Amino acid sequence: MDAEFSRRKLLERDQLRALYERSDARGLLQAASHIGAVLLTGYMLWQTWGTWLAVPAFMVHGILLNFLYAGQHELSHGTVFKSKWLNEWLGRAIGFAMLYPRDFDKIQHFAHHQYTQNWEKDGELVREPYTLASYLLWFFGPTYWYSRIRRIFRFAFGVVTEPYIFKARHDLVIKEARLHLAGYALIAAVSLYFQSWAPVTLWLAPMMVMKFVHQLQNTIEHLGLSHEDNTLVNTRSTDTNPLMKWMCWQMQYHTAHHTFPSVPFWKLNELNDVIEGKLGHEVNRMGYIEFQLEIVRKLSGGKSEADYPMNEVWITRRPGGALDRVAYD
Repeated sequence: MDAEFSRRKLLERDQLRALYERSDARGLLQAASHIGAVLLTGYMLWQTWGTWLAVPAFMVHGILLNFLYAGQHELSHGTVFKSKWLNEWLGRAIGFAMLYPRDFDKIQHFAHHQYTQNWEKDGELVREPYTLASYLLWFFGPTYWYSRIRRIFRFAFGVVTEPYIFKARHDLVIKEARLHLAGYALIAAVSLYFQSWAPVTLWLAPMMVMKFVHQLQNTIEHLGLSHEDNTLVNTRSTDTNPLMKWMCWQMQYHTAHHTFPSVPFWKLNELNDVIEGKLGHEVNRMGYIEFQLEIVRKLSGGKSEADYPMNEVWITRRPGGALDRVAYD
C-alpha cells in the first residue's frame, strides 16, 4: 500500500490541523523537567563521588543525559516550541552536549524520514547488516561512540562521505564540526588549567557508559521490520511505562511519529489513538526486553540481518502477544 495514500486515509484535515498545534508552554515544561533532572542528578553525583552512593547517581545521571537526544530529535523537527528560535538554540546546545551536531542531525534525520528502511538512502541505516557481535558492540556503545566522535573529526578535516548529504550542504556540516571541536578543546583546556575532572565525571563518562539504556529505544524502532515504503509496517512503537515515556519525550509512539512527523511530541499519544481507532487494531509494538531477547535469538548461530527477508517482519512478538502481522491495506 502506498505510504502517502495511507496517511491521507487515516486523518481528516481538521484533525490534523488541530494535532499540528505548537506550544511554548508544553515544550518548556518538558525541557525544563528533563534538564532540571539532569542538573539534579549531576549535583548528587558530584556530592557523593568517592562513595557507594555515587554508583546509582552515576547510572541515573548517565541515562538522563543520553535521553536528552529525544529532546534534540524533537527540536530538529521544530515541534517542541512554537517559537522557532527556541527550537534552534536549545537544539544546538543539546547537540553539543550529545556530541551530535544539530545541522548534521537534521540532515541525517530528514533522510531517515524520507527514505525509512532504504539501505542506500536512509540516513540512519547506511551500515553493514548486523551480526550478533556488531549489534552488541553498537548496543553497548563502543562502536556507537567511535563512529560519532570519528565523524566529527572527519567532517572537521573536510571529509564528508555520507551519500545523503548533498554537496551543497558539505560546508555547513564541516563548519559545524569545527565549531564543535573548538568548543570541546576549550573545555579540555579549562579543565587542564584547573586540574579538574568534572567534564569527564559529570558528562562524558556517565553518558558513554550508560548508552546501552538509551539503545533500548534506538534499536527497537525499526530493526527487524519490513523495508516497505509504509510507516505502518516499517516502524515499531514500544510498550513501556510513563517514566520512560517522559524521558523519551513520548517517542515510544514511534509509528504515529513517523506517519505524521510534524505532530508535537506531547500529542503523539492522541495521534496514536486516532490511528489505531482508524485501523481497528494496534500498530506494531513490542516491549524493550522482549525485543532484545528476540534480536539476540535471531542473530545467534552465526546469522546476520542479511539472512532474513527485507520486506517481511522478522522480529515480532511470539504467538500469544500482539499480532505478528496484520493486513494494513
